Amino acid sequence: MLQDENTAEVFRAIRIHLAKFLADNLEGQDGARGKQVAQANLGLGHALARKNIKFDEKRQDKGIINSYSLLEQMEKNLNTFAMRVKEWYAWHFPELNRLLADNESYVKFVMTVGHRDNVGQMSDEDLETLVGDADLAVQIKERVKTSMGNDLLEVDEENLKAFAEYTAQHYDFKKELQGYLRGVMEGVAPNLTELLGETVGAKILTQAGGLTNLSKLPASTIQILGAEKALFRALKTKSATPKYGHLYNSTFIGKAKTGDKGKVSRCLANKCALASRFDHF
Repeated sequence: MLQDENTAEVFRAIRIHLAKFLADNLEGQDGARGKQVAQANLGLGHALARKNIKFDEKRQDKGIINSYSLLEQMEKNLNTFAMRVKEWYAWHFPELNRLLADNESYVKFVMTVGHRDNVGQMSDEDLETLVGDADLAVQIKERVKTSMGNDLLEVDEENLKAFAEYTAQHYDFKKELQGYLRGVMEGVAPNLTELLGETVGAKILTQAGGLTNLSKLPASTIQILGAEKALFRALKTKSATPKYGHLYNSTFIGKAKTGDKGKVSRCLANKCALASRFDHF
């Protein structure tokens, strides 16, 4: 054992001092060759560094984290934009708010129709395609005739339709981003995606800080990811700790009975820990 330790120490010293020893000797004999050795050492160091930080196409968890964070931010922005479109257009056609509850459908209606009088010029098929329901299209045509809203000036209509079009483009980009997230999740973490779905899986992966960090977490930590504030509050007040965090959005917990949600959450967290380790390693 002592001989092995001495041998290891000798080789450690050789690794540390060999480059300088060769460079000094070569520089004393031939300055050009000494510079070549120094450049070769520098190039080798750069090559090793590049290899260590090289982008791994199989571990694109940064794309998942950024795309999911962008989706969350877009959801907040779209809610704000849609609310602004509704408040603006309700000044002209207030009855539409109760008929079209879906924000995206409302925005696309405003972008396409504009002034409420244009509804009468549309065919029943076009209006049905726009709102997605034949009965709803008939109700909209009836309400237009008796609407109590104010008139819409041409300049107001142009700006309102432009803003609605801008918001509709955000909805389309959001769908494209969700498709991208689904594809990346299936490529990077197929087992976790199969277990939780791309949305909940991306949420947990983002909360953990990446697939590598998630694969190192125990199941008990995965179970309460997203419920940190409730956990610390429970520990401070000595009350019951939370049973789940982001896992609450999983279909497994949603289908479980109220008394069984904690047990299902614990079992699901165990499977998530296994799935993340399969995906990473």
